[in-house]
Amino acid sequence: DFFLLGPLAFGLLLSLQIVASTKLVCYITNWAQYRPGAGKFTPDNVDPFLCTHVIFTLATITKDNQLTTVEWNDVEMYQSLNRLKNVNPALKTLLSVGGWVNGVSPFIEMVSKPENREKFIASALSFLRTHEFDGMDLAWEFPGHNGSPPQDKQRFTALINELKEAMAKEAVDTKKTPLLLSAKVAPLKSTVDIAYNVSAIASQLDFLSIMTYDYHGHWESVTGHNSPLYPSSIDKGTHLLHNIDASVTYWLEQGAPADKLLMTFPTFGRTFHLTTSAQGLGVPTNGPAEAGPYTRDAGFWSYYEICSFISDGTVGWIEEQKVPYAARGQSWVGFDNQESFTAKAQWLTVKDLGGVSVWTLDFDDFGGTFCSEGDYPLVNHLRNSLGFPPKPTTTKAPTTTPDPITSFCVGRPDGLYPNPTDETTYFQCFRGNTYLHKCQPGLIYQDSCKCCNWP
Repeated sequence: DFFLLGPLAFGLLLSLQIVASTKLVCYITNWAQYRPGAGKFTPDNVDPFLCTHVIFTLATITKDNQLTTVEWNDVEMYQSLNRLKNVNPALKTLLSVGGWVNGVSPFIEMVSKPENREKFIASALSFLRTHEFDGMDLAWEFPGHNGSPPQDKQRFTALINELKEAMAKEAVDTKKTPLLLSAKVAPLKSTVDIAYNVSAIASQLDFLSIMTYDYHGHWESVTGHNSPLYPSSIDKGTHLLHNIDASVTYWLEQGAPADKLLMTFPTFGRTFHLTTSAQGLGVPTNGPAEAGPYTRDAGFWSYYEICSFISDGTVGWIEEQKVPYAARGQSWVGFDNQESFTAKAQWLTVKDLGGVSVWTLDFDDFGGTFCSEGDYPLVNHLRNSLGFPPKPTTTKAPTTTPDPITSFCVGRPDGLYPNPTDETTYFQCFRGNTYLHKCQPGLIYQDSCKCCNWP
């Protein structure tokens, strides 16, 4: 008898299960590949041990109700992302479906008839299995809005019920693990009431990511924060609901189970163009600041672009909302940093939510190039704030005298190797990095089976 461990030690899998009830769901986008220079991001930039789930954004729906790719190289990127599960088998990957076709959500036509939904569901299950995803994320923004008829609230519920039933049947028929089903959902009460039958969809979905960002932006005439934890003293009327506390509380009140709700941590900030010398909250503005040099879309900046901006700007803290802002010249940005992530993580722990989502990995300083805080400074800090166990030991290829252990994988192909100095551990080489794994107590690594076995 022996335990086949694949690329990871059994002990690592056990450590990951400690936080199985807490999800760290990270989105990546297929358009980040087009950013220039150090801003370019592909699945090859994903740390396989950073998040519990990675959601690839975005796929869409054809006119004949088939799930399909968007970018010319999506299939190649699917393969690159899903190969990470050879490194970390505990990682789950999902495919996000949504977007716009000629300014209209592709969901609208698809959900309009039962036969359309049936065709889509059959297509989706086949597509997900073919490309080795563990599930699907529904990104319909939002039923009942933007040209979507009011009855789409009920049709969205029907789609989720039918998807979940089909996924369960497919798992039984194929003897495979059931596919996961999740959704990105709106934060504001006014949209929630129109778009969702909350208790009905929450009972069927594996998790829901509330988009707890875009509460304020350049479409308003005064500065406001992108993702505040609480309302501010200047908020009036419906703006009193434009904050994380109000959004999550309302979803809970409407019947969403806390253990299925994820609040989203944005790794970007919303920008404004100031019209006076004032720099605080609620000061006059006129449109967005200039587009960032890498994201190149006026109205927001990635965290790594913000790092460059604040190097010679003024940084302030909005105590009543537990979030920072920065200003320089006529540009203003409300963003998140490690301090605000800590405050939000403490808040959601009290609420006992099911975890968090991150929009997106490609907005964090994923390569450690801009912020002098290491790779993924925001998401790594979030992971630590939530109490996740340490990631497996990994070291970059050394540039000085190599250590005989940490430099083991330099020049070696990806794969598993015995540790010549300790038979109870073994090395995994991946992209030039060295991962040291330990066998379960009583077992030793045997290269003949690439597994930990009884002596």
